[in-house]
Amino acid sequence: MKISRIIGTIALVTVLGLTVNAQKNYKLEADVAFSGYKYYQAIEMYKKAYTKETKNEVKSEILFQIGECYRLKDDGKQAAVWYNKAIKAKYENPIAIYYVADIYKSEGRYEEAIVEFNKYKAANPGDKRADDGIKSCEAARGWKDNPTRTVVNPMPLLNSEDYDFSPTFADTKYEELYFTSTRQGSAGAEISDVTGMNFSDIYQTKRDNKGKWSVPVVLNETVNSPVDEGASCLNKKKNMIFFTRCGVEDKGISGCSIMWAKRAGQKWGEPELIKITEDTFTVGHPTISPDDNVLVFASNMPGGQGGKDLWYITYDAKAKTWSSAKNLGAEINTSADEMFPYIRDNGELYFSSTGHKGMGGLDIFKAKSTGVNQWSGVENMQAPLNSEANDFGITFEGDKERGFFTTSREGGKGGDDVWEFYLPPMLFTLEVTVKDIENGKVLSNAKIKLIGTDGSSAQGTTDENGVFMFEANGSDRYINSNTSYSLVVEKEKYLIAKGKESTVGIEGSKNFKHEYALQPFQDVVIKLPLIEYLTAKWDLQPQYKDSLNYLYNIMTENPNIIIQLRSHTDHRSSTKYNQDLSQKRAQSCVDYLVKEKGIHPDRIKAIGMGENEPMKGAGDVILTEKYIKSLKSKEEQDAALQRNRRTDFKVIGDNFVAPAPTTEN
Repeated sequence: MKISRIIGTIALVTVLGLTVNAQKNYKLEADVAFSGYKYYQAIEMYKKAYTKETKNEVKSEILFQIGECYRLKDDGKQAAVWYNKAIKAKYENPIAIYYVADIYKSEGRYEEAIVEFNKYKAANPGDKRADDGIKSCEAARGWKDNPTRTVVNPMPLLNSEDYDFSPTFADTKYEELYFTSTRQGSAGAEISDVTGMNFSDIYQTKRDNKGKWSVPVVLNETVNSPVDEGASCLNKKKNMIFFTRCGVEDKGISGCSIMWAKRAGQKWGEPELIKITEDTFTVGHPTISPDDNVLVFASNMPGGQGGKDLWYITYDAKAKTWSSAKNLGAEINTSADEMFPYIRDNGELYFSSTGHKGMGGLDIFKAKSTGVNQWSGVENMQAPLNSEANDFGITFEGDKERGFFTTSREGGKGGDDVWEFYLPPMLFTLEVTVKDIENGKVLSNAKIKLIGTDGSSAQGTTDENGVFMFEANGSDRYINSNTSYSLVVEKEKYLIAKGKESTVGIEGSKNFKHEYALQPFQDVVIKLPLIEYLTAKWDLQPQYKDSLNYLYNIMTENPNIIIQLRSHTDHRSSTKYNQDLSQKRAQSCVDYLVKEKGIHPDRIKAIGMGENEPMKGAGDVILTEKYIKSLKSKEEQDAALQRNRRTDFKVIGDNFVAPAPTTEN
């Protein structure tokens, strides 16, 4: 139940005005215990009151109150049992149905939870929490099925069979950790009436040079006391501690307050109270900004959005006083509970909430700093950092993407446990396979160049299988995150091929695979996309310039090749006419590439082929005049004639060297 209690069990629970049995005071005593947050005691008294009660209406209310006790001491399983008993006993307030739905959600029973949320919606259509709960269940299913790449692990050496929560780093080297625990050995030897467990204290553990954490020991007694010590934090210099203390009897405070102390050598000085609000309200879960000037905390004080809200105060160094509290507003706070804030060094605010769309129980959220003491853009951290259980109390190891958090999920040792988390680096590989486009054979010794927008570059050569893998580059990687890459693949007597790849926006490790089919140019004629002319004309039509742009791109990507651009006609008209026409058409293409696109004239020559080189058809067929005339239909003949009317090119050299620019006198 530690989450609810250590904020002072912050919820101010209104005791229902129930009729007191005239013969016995069990119910009255239970109500008093309940209002004092002594749920463990209240449960026993309510059960006795139930056996004595005769009125069905009051009995259903008692069943509901038992469910409330279990819920507020964080025993959802038992709470659902008693809420369902109250519903069966015709308890009138539909809130019992809502709590059952919320508990099912916190247990990951999303389908059952949706059913109960719909029941609650039917009974209380004006409450948007039903729709919010359904949306949360639907989102949670997606998050569980598609978790982020964050890795989480339990820390069995740090945890006990009791409650261990709210870790925070206690030194600038991040080798010392504080957390709160209810384990045996605390300064408060008594048993709590709220939970029937030990009072909580702050413990410490240290990491050695092998990365192993020591057995936790209780912190010195200036910080710990006979009452509850809860969530704590340290400033960036780690010479000040702020922590929650519940039941500061000598100060006349029965709820929870925030204390602070300065480090004196290796020990902490005497804690002092930070006076924030009236004694009837409770505050806790402090986090301090990197500049020590802003303290964010949780409280149930009035003026918020409802439930427990996040508030902040600012420090006046000259006056050595804290300001009055201000609410973080509806962007962060909801009508439910927001608790366990943590301000990271980069200004991001992390906190836990039962009000924002989540997976169940408390989920961890983050918000970006958008101004002075302002945060917005609340994001759920999703699975696996969050679960259907309670997840809260996160802390980061400086600017590294790792740290610790608290969870009550299965896999731990006790009620709440400290777990580690880290974000593994994204590992990208690029596998390139190179083949011959004509015969499909793999090409060894092909060179592959990789150029990144981050300024990186690398190159490799394909092996006997035509493959090269860009993966580990010493302790680094060839392929980095959030980077776009250009690839150039080249091999002697083949046209260069180019490609692109990008890791921008990719959230997980990935192996990219590219296959390039290179075009050989030795003794090979390469057909260009369709270029048509008006009858008996040779002027290049604008719509066919794109076909020549294909050749232009090849020539710019392969700056050393020299080509013949060849134009072909069909057999109609005389041989001489066709020869002259094809020469003029070839020249019009060359003129476009030289005069408009800037190709050097020494790199390209126009060749009119006339009707001298008909195309090959299926099998060994040559589309000669005789063959075309033998075709039965006019459509077949026209198609064959069209295939013969074509433009192609042939590489006749790969040794072009651009002349040096001349200097005018």
